Amino acid sequence: MKTNVFSLEGKKTKTIDLPQQFAEEHRPDLVRRAHLAIQSHMIQPYGAFLDAGKRQSAKLSRRRRKFKTAYGKGLARSPRKSLWRRGTQFGWVGAVSPNTTGGRRAHPPKAHKDMRQKINEKERKKALRSALAMSIDPKHVKERGHIFTELPSVVENKIEDLAKTKDVETVLHALGLTQELLRTSERKIRAGKGKLRGRKYRTKKGPLIVVSAAKGNLMRAGANIPGVDVATVSSLNMKLLAPGGVAGRLAIYSEKAIERLNNEQFFINKRRQQKQEAKTSVKSEKK
Repeated sequence: MKTNVFSLEGKKTKTIDLPQQFAEEHRPDLVRRAHLAIQSHMIQPYGAFLDAGKRQSAKLSRRRRKFKTAYGKGLARSPRKSLWRRGTQFGWVGAVSPNTTGGRRAHPPKAHKDMRQKINEKERKKALRSALAMSIDPKHVKERGHIFTELPSVVENKIEDLAKTKDVETVLHALGLTQELLRTSERKIRAGKGKLRGRKYRTKKGPLIVVSAAKGNLMRAGANIPGVDVATVSSLNMKLLAPGGVAGRLAIYSEKAIERLNNEQFFINKRRQQKQEAKTSVKSEKK
């Protein structure tokens, strides 16, 4: 596969070959699974207090001639606590049991429960390759709601040297993403109780800028633009490439990021690659 390389002024400078990671087929099922797996690892454990509803002395004897016994009283077997006493008579009220007021919950959430979902390593890497391939496919990028004139998949290395937010915005405008930035600049008030929990506003996802290494101030400068994320090629995951579990996010790669992706063979099953290389070598020898 080949793609054009754009300059910071939005002009095509040359054509380069893309690594094999971008040739993966579209697998929305694996993308969704991988996204749910990474989401499950971000869940904060929660649960009820272990002694909630059980901090009462509610032991009630059923034996004859024992102090505070309920033998022969015609009472149900629910645990009870005594509120008053008159001789051998007691005033009881239910406690501790789930069917009583102020009692424990029958099946409360447990803080020690492991809610993390697992996914096979091969499937996770295949999902990442699929998300990478969809990030340069104009059809899927448009279906996800991004607005662009021509998809600027690869940009020259000078983009990694940008240090100011206004410079990053200028480059994005030059690449034909003016309407995209207007789309992501809008924010809406969230529906529901999330407004009370520190996430009042919802913003749309915009371009993802992928660089070779976390150097300079581009990470900070790009993060100041609403909807724009900046990440290194080695730290790509489904949360960045497929927000919401849907592949096709508009991604802008620097040339060095593409080179590193090709040289270090990220997200590739190396054992399978070795087998394929061995098969091709055997076929070539037979010919």
